[in-house]
Amino acid sequence: MRIRLLPTVLLALLLTFVSRSFAQDAHSEQAVPDAPMAAVENLELSYLAISSEVEDDEEFGEYAENFYPDWNTESLFGYNNITLPDTFRISLKGFCMPTTHTQINDVFGYRPRRRRFHYGLDVKVNLGDTIYSAFDGKVRVNAFNRKGYGYYVVIRHSNGLETLYGHMSKILVKENDELKAGDPIGLGGSTGRSTGNHLHFETRLLGNAINPALMFDFPHQTTTGEFFTYHKAKQVKTSSVAYYKVRQGDTLSKIAAAKGTTIKQLCKLNQITQKTILRPGQVLRIN
Repeated sequence: MRIRLLPTVLLALLLTFVSRSFAQDAHSEQAVPDAPMAAVENLELSYLAISSEVEDDEEFGEYAENFYPDWNTESLFGYNNITLPDTFRISLKGFCMPTTHTQINDVFGYRPRRRRFHYGLDVKVNLGDTIYSAFDGKVRVNAFNRKGYGYYVVIRHSNGLETLYGHMSKILVKENDELKAGDPIGLGGSTGRSTGNHLHFETRLLGNAINPALMFDFPHQTTTGEFFTYHKAKQVKTSSVAYYKVRQGDTLSKIAAAKGTTIKQLCKLNQITQKTILRPGQVLRIN
């Protein structure tokens, strides 16, 4: 009789042991404070918030548009009463080069001889070449200026930039047209104050001109990076792109020696050979 009861007793003891173990485990789990888990959740939420602020291009675009005043289609750069942000990061993602040409005829900067500032890059194009929108955006200005830009277009983009395309022979878009990067906006030409077919290309933030070469690498048909950081006090270069305007008597060896580079590097950057004849006024990329 005792022998027959032994398996039953052992089974009962085993069940009792298992139930006590589960109870201890449950008690132990309840005894862990909620604070550590809450701290982990808060940390994850903080990280996601930071990541979203930096990486979410759509949110970034909406943030950029808040800087601009009411929409207008008449004033070219009427932002005199607007305060520029101290620092502003401009996304260069989703770009399209405004022209497939790579030759720079004139660079950004002050012209002592003419006593005026050149606010963009002049890129050599042929009459009738298609000009493209650099980013997604909306046409704000579509106009003609006989003594200046000729036929020109200004497009506002969600990354905070406004781009200007000047001296075109024909405009293909209307004010308030919504565009995608790469959409045709006009045809190359030499209208307005111009001495030859070229595209005058400007990049501006709230009317403030920024050197396009800091963002667009025309010789290589790409951008200088995914982002460009603008500072009110100074323009921060995301690359060391620099150009040189050829003068009478210049040679590749002379330019290379003066600029601390090599003939081979100059040829590579400008897609030329050592036998290429340099012309006064031609612009070469030197780094």
